[in-house]
Order: sequence, then structure tokens, then C-alpha cells
Amino acid sequence: MMSSPTPSTCPLPLRKADFATLTEALDYAADSERGLNFHSGNGQLLEALTYRDLRAQAVSLARRLLAAGFKPGERIALIAETSGDFVRAFFACAYAGIAPVPMPLPMAFGGREGYVSHIRGMLGTARASGLFAPASLVGWVAEAAEGLGLRAVGDLGVLDGFAEQGIDLPAVGDDDVAYLQFSSGSTRFPSGITVTHRSFMANARAIVEHGLRIDTGDRGVSWLPFYHDMGLVGFLLAPLTAQVSVDFLPTHEFARRPLTWLTLISRNRGTLSYSPSFGYELCARRAALSKPEGIDLSSWRGAGIGGDMIRPHVLANFAETFASCGFDRRAFVPSYGMAETTLAVSFAPLDTGAEVDCVDMDVLEDDGRAVAPQAADARARDFVLCGPPLPDHAVEIRDPDGAILGERRLGRLFVRGPSLMSGYFEQPEETARTLSADGWLDTGDLGYRVGEALVITGRAKDLIIVNGRNIWPQDLEWSAERVSGLRSGDVAAFSVDQSEAERIVVLVHCRTPDPEARETLKAAVAGALRAEHGAEARIVLVPPHSLPQTSSGKLSRSRARQLFLRGTFGEGL
Repeated sequence: MMSSPTPSTCPLPLRKADFATLTEALDYAADSERGLNFHSGNGQLLEALTYRDLRAQAVSLARRLLAAGFKPGERIALIAETSGDFVRAFFACAYAGIAPVPMPLPMAFGGREGYVSHIRGMLGTARASGLFAPASLVGWVAEAAEGLGLRAVGDLGVLDGFAEQGIDLPAVGDDDVAYLQFSSGSTRFPSGITVTHRSFMANARAIVEHGLRIDTGDRGVSWLPFYHDMGLVGFLLAPLTAQVSVDFLPTHEFARRPLTWLTLISRNRGTLSYSPSFGYELCARRAALSKPEGIDLSSWRGAGIGGDMIRPHVLANFAETFASCGFDRRAFVPSYGMAETTLAVSFAPLDTGAEVDCVDMDVLEDDGRAVAPQAADARARDFVLCGPPLPDHAVEIRDPDGAILGERRLGRLFVRGPSLMSGYFEQPEETARTLSADGWLDTGDLGYRVGEALVITGRAKDLIIVNGRNIWPQDLEWSAERVSGLRSGDVAAFSVDQSEAERIVVLVHCRTPDPEARETLKAAVAGALRAEHGAEARIVLVPPHSLPQTSSGKLSRSRARQLFLRGTFGEGL
């Protein structure tokens, strides 16, 4: 065990991501005693990796990669465990002019067979030349790589026999590929998103200077996975470009011990930390069972929220639960972004908290206008404002014909700016469908503007259209989850074609075999959807933990729909 984590402050003058490449950023940070700290699930410090040591070890590994026959311009897959070895391997690739390709851990794949198949597909998509993984997963990844002709498969120990002497590192340019970031695959098999050093640095500068306004003494804390853009860019790479120390909790430990996240913020005086809504919800739920003691969250100035639809009531409950621990609800920073834009598109203003826009859902669903409810009994919903686009970035909201819409008109979001990907790796047709010749990215998201602030309402592909009415699946899911006995993540809603019409299907986790209790649950969910949304739905009970997730832990409605249509849950059309 290490005795102490890296410091939050040191004499090195702060530079705010004003570098050309990731390697240049680490070269500068290497003069700092700050760095990355890896903790166990109960908060014990396992490794304190200074930026100085990281650079030395990464350069050594880079030379051994080249000595082993890897060539600049190739790609190496890295199973993204929350560990120093992943970070060493990532930057070794960077110094060797090789694009690292972070890949997920097995958690979301339901066993060895599904995981091996998924990793094999990703290896083929990335045309990887090598694959490095934690020792505990070497057997699994070797099976995934079998027959693909990779130059090396295993943990970093396979490089031990290669000499560094006489190996020159290549020059790394800002238009070189920094890494491939796989999308989470919520609507299709993941695509490899090509991120150059130039586009990464543009996003990092916007995050550091504008979005979070990082200053001397800031400290990050994260449990987010390194194979997801929020974890990789937001809490590994961007902090490094501003020489910020970060504390990491393993992703797989967070669900078991969520309050360790808050304990690390308290103990090390963390100032910046992000989570999707479910992370805040899990902490509040766990705190209700066992009152946390000795946690001081008064240092937390940037409590980011993003990565999925933002649930205002979850944030309100978290703020109320932890107010006695010094948490200030004004610390919430709603944000919007995606891997195709490196990470961030917009940030809400700091020190204002989560501002909401209350909308009449009947008008929004029927007419596409976001207006305040006029009647006391109107069906209303609060949407969170995610702030204006970052400097040098532009957002347009367009109708189905491509016309730009005005304020409070619902449409599809398009983004343009220096942070955008160069394309999907070796997928020119998919790139052309998503990224126009004049640089506009079709995000696939729906939303509207309030002033300059963006409001995200959901994914266009997930939208349910019944009798000309637009219904957001998450609204149905959230209403169903309020039924007694259900909780967040227990419901998936989508539509299916039936007799030349759309029908809503709602899959619901059920934890009891009792026939009467099951019928009661179905009736309660159907009643809630009818009362709150005027929606008739077919309720299908499914076993616990059977709803599919993407690698980043989001519900995959498209996959759930596929499983339903195949009869996986015992009920087809």
C-alpha cells in the first residue's frame, strides 16, 4: 500500500491544455509531483502514480513496443481496467505513435461468451495489431483474439524481453490519431471514433478553460470507466492537460460501495467529480439505509451530471440527503456531449446548480413546442438546462427537412466545431451519414433551446410515435419505476409495428414468482402509464437483471426490442 496520494498543489505553473499533443502535455506535467491515484473499493490507496513516473514508464514501454515490431500508425487494444497499467500502456502507445483503443471490462456482457464475442468484434473493427489486458482476463482476451493474427496478446509482461536501447521514438503531430474511442453501442454495434490530438486538445481546452474553469488546487475524483468518453477524457486525459491530480475508484466497485466515492472526495478534498443520474441516486439510496458519518463534501465545487438523460428529482434528492455533509446544490453542473465530439458540447454555468424548464408535455408531444403549462392540471415535465455550446462550437436545431428552428422548438441537434471526430474508423459510409462535408455532426439527439442553453429530450431513434403523438420512452420508464417494488433501471419501453400501427411495449423486471403478485404488478404499471401519459401499453414481465445494457451501463432499448421480438422473454407479438 502507498502511504499518501499525490498532492493537489505544487510549484509548477498551471498550463490550461495549451499543448499540441497529449505527449507534449505529459512532458510538461512530468515536472509536477501531482498525478493519478488508484484506490480499492474500500478506499485504500493502491498506487500513487506521479506524472513524472508515468512519463518515464510510458516512454520505456513505448520503446519496447517498437522493439517488439509494432509500427507507428497501428492500433493496440487495451482492456480498460481502472489501474496504472492501463494508463502506462495508453501513453506508451501515444509516445510510439500508435493509437490506443480502450475496450470494456466484462461487467455488462452477462458472462464469458458474450464478452469474448464483443471484444472479438471490436478487435476486427479497429484492425488492432495487439491486445493488452489485466492478468486476470488474459485467458478471455486470448480466446477473443484467436486467429486474428495479433502481434501480441497478454498483460504488459509480454514486453519484458524487449530491449529499449537504440529505439528512437517517432515525432507525434497534432493531426495524428490520438486514440480510437468506441461508442457505447446503444443503437448499433459500437463504431470506432477517430480522435486526433488536435480535436482532443480543442475539447480539453474548452473543458479546462471554460466548462470547469480549472485552477491551481483543483482535484478530480472518479469512478467512471476508462472505456467511456466521460471517464477517459473527462477524468484522465483532460485533467492531465491541466496537471490536476485525480483519485480513482474502480468502476466495478462503485455499485457495491457507492459511498466510497464520496469518502474519497471528502478525504482528499476533491473539487471536481461527475456521474450519470444513477450514481447520485445510488448514493442517496445507500445513505438512506446507513447514515454516512464523517463525510465532508464542502470542497466539491463541480458536481457534474451527464452521460444519460438527467433526472431533476434525483439531483434534488441527492442535494437534500447530503446537505448536512456540506454539499451545495449549486455545485451541480449539467453537461451535454458525446464521444463523436471528443466529449463535451455544452456546460451549464458554474455556481448556479441544475436549472429546470417546466414544459407542457401535451404541447411538446403533439406540436413540438416547449411551452410552460397553462392549466393547473396540465401534464408537465421538468427538463434540465445543459448550458450554451462551448466557445468555437455551434449547435443548430433542425426540423426533419433540415430547416433551422427557433427558440423552444423541438428538433434534431447538429454540432460543428474543432472538437469533432475525423470520422468513424474505416467506415466512410457511416461517417458520411453522420458528418456532413461542411462539418456538421448529426448527434441523433432531440432537443430545443432556452435562450442559448441546450435542453436535451432524448434520442431520436428511441422516440415512440403513436397516432401522430411523440412519446419519450424514458418518461414511460420513469413513471413505471415509481410503482411500488420497482427501482431505477427496472423498465425498458419501446414501440413495435403491429397491424400497420405502432404499439408500446414495456419490459419490467419482476422479482416474484407469485402469479397474483405478478398480475398486480402488471396492472399497476399499465395503470400508471394510462393515468400519467394516456398511453396504452403491453406490459411484459422479465427476470431481474435481464434488460440489456451498453458497455457504459446505459439501458439499450434497441437491444431490448430485438430480444423481445425474438421471443427471448417468452412473449412475442
